[in-house]
Amino acid sequence: MPAEAGLLSPDRETLTGDWGGARSDLREAGISVRADYVSETFAAVDGGLKRGTGYTQQLRAGVDVDLDRTLGWSGALFHLTLNDRRGIGVSSDIVGNRLPIQEAAGGNFTRLTEFSIEQNFDRGRLNLRLGYFAMGNDLGGMAIGCNLVNAAFCAHPLAFSGDTGWYNYPNARWGAALRYRLRPGVTLRTGLFQVNPRLNDEHNAFRPFAGGSTGVLVPIEVEYDPGMGKDSRVLPGHYKLGFYYDSSTAARQGRPGSVTGRYGAYILADQMVLRGSGGRGLSVFGQFAANPRASAPITRWVAAGLVKTGTFPGRDADTIALGVIQARVNPRLRALHEASSVMPDGFASLPAGETAIELSYGIQLRRWLSIRPDVQYILDPGTFAFRRTRNALAFGSQVKVQF
Repeated sequence: MPAEAGLLSPDRETLTGDWGGARSDLREAGISVRADYVSETFAAVDGGLKRGTGYTQQLRAGVDVDLDRTLGWSGALFHLTLNDRRGIGVSSDIVGNRLPIQEAAGGNFTRLTEFSIEQNFDRGRLNLRLGYFAMGNDLGGMAIGCNLVNAAFCAHPLAFSGDTGWYNYPNARWGAALRYRLRPGVTLRTGLFQVNPRLNDEHNAFRPFAGGSTGVLVPIEVEYDPGMGKDSRVLPGHYKLGFYYDSSTAARQGRPGSVTGRYGAYILADQMVLRGSGGRGLSVFGQFAANPRASAPITRWVAAGLVKTGTFPGRDADTIALGVIQARVNPRLRALHEASSVMPDGFASLPAGETAIELSYGIQLRRWLSIRPDVQYILDPGTFAFRRTRNALAFGSQVKVQF
């Protein structure tokens, strides 16, 4: 057995290493153990509701079991994941804005976040996942967005979960997700997922069968991935077109009564535009999502940005990222608030949307350790509270460790 790489070796993949060979033995037997830590510390230095500092952290641990190796069940995998979050959210507790400055903020308790079985058919061309998991693990994601810290970028547009029963990690529901590769570079995704807001509550953290279901959510997404083939000379990219429908009955936005059936549509895209050696390159990305006024607090969502991989000499894995995102509040809600409040300038005095601008530098110190200094500027942070709040400036950093 080769000697295990030292703690500071560039070849070491995790902080805890190979456990004297035990980790490799488990992996060879079909059992992969994983764990990671994320911390995000930010200071709001100007604007918002007040000045202050907030620290959030997330600990995640899980196991993936190859059921072919362990039980002889061909093409099947089992996943189990637990998640714990703690800390103070700068957006929720200090700035008072909707687009979370810290991606790992919220839901400060330990929970079961995945218990699922995945089955591959036709040599992986068709994949079916059944169980209790976050539907955002399979749908509507943009990995490139996690080169930024704000949860609006990493890793799903918040209009999905803010407007319907869509849910993202670490929130899990019962569901079935299907992925089918129509042809090389073209993938279809769909599924059927439970809508149950009560499963976000702390007292249901380990009660996946808790009552409270209001409907089902059916998404459909088509993804085109040019340049992803092994020998392709085309610059790589990802293009996603999606639609989702939630059968739940919810309050009608800004008007009396209720509405049955909430839905939305989206376009997500990222594309490398320049490619250098050693994995270096420049990519751009964009997002657009639309939801109806009758049911959605966020009616329009627009984002754009760029990510440069490879910065200074010898820093091939470092990244610098710039992103801009805006969430538009439902004008019916603005009008309702104006009608029930005394404001000198009426409807026009309320901001129409919240905008986040973020600049981030990712330092890949080791394969298992990264640090990301970050600055964010939030325009109209009081939009979704229907108040005028001074634009906010926040500085901070994110640390990621693979155990």
